[in-house]
Amino acid sequence: MLKLLRIVAIATLAILISVVGTIYALIRLRHPSSVKFVARSYASMHPLLGIKLITRNQDGFDKPAIYIGNHQNNYDMVTISSMVTDRTVSVGKRSLIWIPFFGLVYWATGNVFIHREKRSSAISTMNKVADIIREKQISIWMFPEGTRSRGRGLLPFKTGAFHTAIAAGVPIIPVVCSNTHDKIDLNRKNNGIVICEQLEPIDTSGYNRENLRELIEKCQTVMANRIAELDQEVAQMEQQS
Repeated sequence: MLKLLRIVAIATLAILISVVGTIYALIRLRHPSSVKFVARSYASMHPLLGIKLITRNQDGFDKPAIYIGNHQNNYDMVTISSMVTDRTVSVGKRSLIWIPFFGLVYWATGNVFIHREKRSSAISTMNKVADIIREKQISIWMFPEGTRSRGRGLLPFKTGAFHTAIAAGVPIIPVVCSNTHDKIDLNRKNNGIVICEQLEPIDTSGYNRENLRELIEKCQTVMANRIAELDQEVAQMEQQS
């Protein structure tokens, strides 16, 4: 019964947030900070899932950057979305626009669409994104794994986010979230603690196509290590509570 009530409540609120968010974004003429408003509105639903969400360094950087986060499952909508900052938009596949309600608000808030099935188009889009970052002084949020990990750990990173950061001359800022795989049972009242944290910016000025892989490996190592630390911290906190 609890599961059914949660599903109905979350679905209803998600639709409401999408509709209000679309109107809000259009009134603001698709201002880039509209993404933060909608993303954090989705994240505000976390208590409905029985989650205690802890956020750290939520607004820790005020210059254009590429934010990269670990992409776990559909619960990202109420966890790591809480970390989206001002003047930050995301890059997503074009098919997202066909998702009822969400697709419209995703477009209205000014996010960038790419054709992921076409490598040439994706590369061209990344170059355009770099130009947009410089011209509009905005940040971009990306999930470099390219898909949900679903308990498989941090998957290998694709190169798009890193090419874009180098081309735009901006740092990369890792954002990590503790493990949520098999953690949330909709029939259970309390589903424990989830920690999301923005890490220190990683300078990209010394990197280019030749040593791009070094940058990717550095970012992945930093994120993997911190996720492991957060998972350990969560386990200790839940054991004490």
